[in-house]
Amino acid sequence: MFPMTDEFKDVMARFPTGVAIVTTCDEAGEPHGLTVSSFCSVSLDPPLVLICVAKSARCFPAFERGGEFAVSILRRHHTELARRFATSTAGKFAGGGFTRTQRGGVIVEDALAALECLVDARHDAGDHVILVGKVVDQTLADRGTPAVYVDRTFATISSAR
Repeated sequence: MFPMTDEFKDVMARFPTGVAIVTTCDEAGEPHGLTVSSFCSVSLDPPLVLICVAKSARCFPAFERGGEFAVSILRRHHTELARRFATSTAGKFAGGGFTRTQRGGVIVEDALAALECLVDARHDAGDHVILVGKVVDQTLADRGTPAVYVDRTFATISSAR
């Protein structure tokens, strides 16, 4: 078995990714969330996406029990919000910057795009769980510069419109 090494982490850090905040609400309607770079489309018909949630994440129990989640694709100016949601501290939502959707989900204000999903499947994957979500609603904002993460820092794409 290949051991986890700092070098493996360094290799993965070289892959540029978009940045998103994923949220869910617990049984009491309280929002929980985290920053993810592991997000991608899976299928067009039906529309499916996947996210990966660390089992060690403070919000993992809410995602493990929840039947819905929302994905907000971040703009460049959301980097401080992304940093806040990448921590395990409580009160991540206290600083604002979020809005409720008609379905009751929580998304980032002024996100480039947002998806609301029903959990379609859960797959155990080592120290993470892969959640596959069926997209049931979407929001598409005006174009802008996305938040990008590479080599453990936020960057920009010069060719973005």
